[in-house]
Amino acid sequence: MAKIPDATITRLVRYLRALERMEEAGAVRTSSEELARATGVTAFQVRKDLAYFGSYGTRGVGYTVPVLRRELRQILGLGRKWRLIIVGMGRLGQALADYPGLAEGYELVAGFDVDPEILGRRVGPVTVRPMEELEATVRDEHVDVALLAVPEGQAQGVAERLVRAGVRGLLNFAPVVLSLPEEVAVENVDFMAGLSRLGFFMLNPRWREEMMG
Repeated sequence: MAKIPDATITRLVRYLRALERMEEAGAVRTSSEELARATGVTAFQVRKDLAYFGSYGTRGVGYTVPVLRRELRQILGLGRKWRLIIVGMGRLGQALADYPGLAEGYELVAGFDVDPEILGRRVGPVTVRPMEELEATVRDEHVDVALLAVPEGQAQGVAERLVRAGVRGLLNFAPVVLSLPEEVAVENVDFMAGLSRLGFFMLNPRWREEMMG
């Protein structure tokens, strides 16, 4: 399989959301042009992104909405329930625990923190546990993924503990690059980087148009 650009995976999520809205509205078929309009890209980009994974449409007919939605869910790993924990239950961690979208493909099983004032507190579907229970919980609950919402100086050490315990994927909210084994999937969420990109593209709209294809 050819190397798939990160931007393609991001756009697959947008296509999936558009397909879910179409299916809710009762649509049975769609086209690359309709998906492009719904997601802010070009029809060529839609076809190119989907071609990395197979042939899902028919020329002159388009795509079957339920079939393409199901295929994208499988590609994005949403065909199963991943077991998830949140490490760092401050304001951000609590907001993540309360986010209803986590139920889509993920099961939140625990949250962790060092602050004695919030230990034992119920947040969303979980009770905040002490960090001393981290490794045992990962193993006993068969945790797949961790959301890392700890301060920058603690992120690397906590990430290493999670990986040693068996976590295979990390969504890192700390503004630091983690050094972990290649087999561990890591996604970084940097709000300031996003705001900086936003500022750049507002000042340079031509570059945004070119990147969108």
